[in-house]
Amino acid sequence: MKYGVVAFPSKKLQDLANGYRKRYDPHYAQITPHMTVKGVFEADETEIREVAEALRNVAMKNKPFELNVSKVSSFAPITNTIYFKVAPNEELLALHKALNNEEFFGPLPQYAFVPHITIAQSLTSGEHDDIIGQLKMLGADHSEIIDRIHLLYQLEDGSWTVYETFRLQEEN
Repeated sequence: MKYGVVAFPSKKLQDLANGYRKRYDPHYAQITPHMTVKGVFEADETEIREVAEALRNVAMKNKPFELNVSKVSSFAPITNTIYFKVAPNEELLALHKALNNEEFFGPLPQYAFVPHITIAQSLTSGEHDDIIGQLKMLGADHSEIIDRIHLLYQLEDGSWTVYETFRLQEEN
């Protein structure tokens, strides 16, 4: 079964993202707007219990982090994906590092970590070019504290649902 680890933003930011995703993201109905902190990996029923325990330990050792969205950006020309750019910070980078190393389950990331919330994907080059300028002008300005991460699994219909939620709780 496929799993991943994400942080869900507040309803306010989800609503803003979904305003674009309804039109520009074919995965709109499969998953709530999110920021991925550990990409997709495979695990069986025994392994996922080990992963959940490891995630519990990571959550206990990591602080809540500020999710600060300040602009719209794109991965073009690599892919025609448009997203809300999340400003990296010390707590977010520490969490990502704890979940993406040889000691933690699953493959190492293929790409450098670019924290983001996808708002458009699988666009043709023409579609991308038509809307990126408009979305960049509208921009985004949002900040909130994220205090939990979620282990998700993929259902047979391709949608994702929460397996377990973990509260970030390192004491100061």
